[in-house]
Amino acid sequence: MTVLDTPIFSNLLYLLLVAGLWLAALAIVSPGTGTLEVLAFFALAGAGLGTLFLPPNGWAVIVLVMGVVFLILSLKMKQVELWLGLSAVAFCLGSVFLFRLEEGGPAVHPLLAIVVSLMTLGYFWLAIRKAILAHQAGPTFDPALVVNQIGEVRTAIDPTGSVYVAGELWTARADAPIAIGASVRVRDREGLILTVEPIEPSEDETSGEGG
Repeated sequence: MTVLDTPIFSNLLYLLLVAGLWLAALAIVSPGTGTLEVLAFFALAGAGLGTLFLPPNGWAVIVLVMGVVFLILSLKMKQVELWLGLSAVAFCLGSVFLFRLEEGGPAVHPLLAIVVSLMTLGYFWLAIRKAILAHQAGPTFDPALVVNQIGEVRTAIDPTGSVYVAGELWTARADAPIAIGASVRVRDREGLILTVEPIEPSEDETSGEGG
């Protein structure tokens, strides 16, 4: 018996699929620098390769596609909780039953399926729902005022990344790499992309005292 023939393999594929769905959902509702999209692609591609070794359920694939549709509708429609809930349930069912054993039953351990499904429901309600509501609310201030503001790098900038400025997370770029946690000043804004520059610690302290 090889590793591919053991329950561990099918459970690992299931976890890889769920991780890909989590990342893809967050990338859809909160697009950023592309990191989430790349990670989601590789996770889902790895799970997809698993169908070469474990026969998939066609109906489960359809349910997963419906989950994506419901997720997109949650961004477009007013009933966010309804469509997001349907999306989460569809992802839970589709992921649990995607891989099946030769005799026809689901290849995922029932206890693992229950625990991960509950985690998925919680993740969608707490993280994805919050991201959607924040997206629909829009900026809480005039975006033009962000210029000259001081923010913190949340994703390393090389040459693009993300910074947290004035209560909002922005995509940012700079002339030179800037590490996570560094303080930066916004030089310019083009649409939703900021051009930033690092600031000296002494300058940061002076700005803080002035505020």
